[in-house]
Amino acid sequence: MGRQGWWSGARRWRLTALLGVGAAALALVLTLLHGPPGSGSTAGTTPDGDKAHGTPGTAPRHTGPDVGWGFTHTQYSADEGDPAAVGRVAGLLAASPGLPQNQHIMGWGADNPEPVRGHYDFAALDRRIDFVRRSGGTPVVTLCCAPDWMKGGRAGADRTDWSRSALETAPTPAHYRDFAALAATVARRYPDVRHFVVWNEFKGFWNDAEGRWDYEGYTALYNLVYAALKKVDPGIRVGGPYLVMDSVDPRGRSNASAAVRGPWGAMDQRVLDAFAYWNAHKAGADFVVVDGSSYTKDDALLPDAFGATRKFTDVGRWVRRQTHGLPLWWAEYYVEPPVPADDRRGWSEPRRVAVQAAGLIALVQGGASSGFYWNPEKEEGSTCPGCLWTPTDTADGGRAKPMYDLVSRFGRAFPPGTGYTSVPVAGEDAPGLRVLASAATVLVVNTLDRTVTARVDGRRLTVQPYGVTWLKR
Repeated sequence: MGRQGWWSGARRWRLTALLGVGAAALALVLTLLHGPPGSGSTAGTTPDGDKAHGTPGTAPRHTGPDVGWGFTHTQYSADEGDPAAVGRVAGLLAASPGLPQNQHIMGWGADNPEPVRGHYDFAALDRRIDFVRRSGGTPVVTLCCAPDWMKGGRAGADRTDWSRSALETAPTPAHYRDFAALAATVARRYPDVRHFVVWNEFKGFWNDAEGRWDYEGYTALYNLVYAALKKVDPGIRVGGPYLVMDSVDPRGRSNASAAVRGPWGAMDQRVLDAFAYWNAHKAGADFVVVDGSSYTKDDALLPDAFGATRKFTDVGRWVRRQTHGLPLWWAEYYVEPPVPADDRRGWSEPRRVAVQAAGLIALVQGGASSGFYWNPEKEEGSTCPGCLWTPTDTADGGRAKPMYDLVSRFGRAFPPGTGYTSVPVAGEDAPGLRVLASAATVLVVNTLDRTVTARVDGRRLTVQPYGVTWLKR
């Protein structure tokens, strides 16, 4: 997962001049882009990188082990582009204050943070974190990936290897402490970031010789990072292991788990083994992080797209049992198998939104309280299947798409601490509806490609094909 935007480097957009914009409006846009006068970046290539950066501003709304439902910034995002489009996205996000926004420290829009030992370049990461602050979000940082010199490569920003294979390489054991020190530097630089996820999908931790995950190596790295962050501030929240909860079609497949399975397939036992080791040997955790797709490793949706989302519920319940109820985060969740080039163009947007909504319901039913939609933003152009907003390269960009409406509204309706209730659903087509309800809100999803009429929570309701309906109670 997390396959869009493996390489990095700042985009070289020419910002379009704003014509006919009044001075006050222009000042507002510049503030959204760069902050108020005097709040410029303190980024540099000296050890000053471990000092607090910028003006944190308003404290994030979420400071406990849960942050709620939000999204991850990928290679291209709304921190750059035409000022009008950037301001438009910032305004969208500001309307959902506290919406969690996740950013990696290297890759996915961030440059090499420590190209040479002890010399830092946080300019790109500063820009992303500043955007999260100014758009009213709760910042979350994923501590991945590692500078080249920590993994056998050459030092120097101009020598950074941004190929997928290089970015997926983990630090060598000799540099685990160096990576933990970098994590501590990041934490000191952004004191308003209270939640850190350690690494991403066990990248570089596959043991070819034994055909299994190198969970001993990952756990050693995790424990050093955990200790380093807690030394900076014991109140920092730390989570892992960010494993991909891969599943397989159990018919004739090896490594199929006998314990965790359902109509959607069976978990890969090697993943469960890796999770069990980390869980038994971790130094501590404030929350547990996984990711995964509803489809199998062969991109099969069993028994169908909506039925496959049951995997999120079954896997979530298993994880919660293993960790004795630690808050559960899904760092990434996917319901639509990619076509070539990892581009999701096979479904209509209504169907995509409906299956995503069913997936979110399944995540909650599995005990998850936080999750991040992987935003597959494009650099330019009007088409962007599954994106949260249109690309920000032109003045007309940065407009909300249906997926943004779903993610942001779900986050507002079901924040951390929400109590869920059951509601009656009656009618011939009732089995075709997925429902999630709190004391204040009912979310109804039509999983059928035809109009459905039913009684939901005592009200007669007609839902369009693949319709997503919100009710106030």
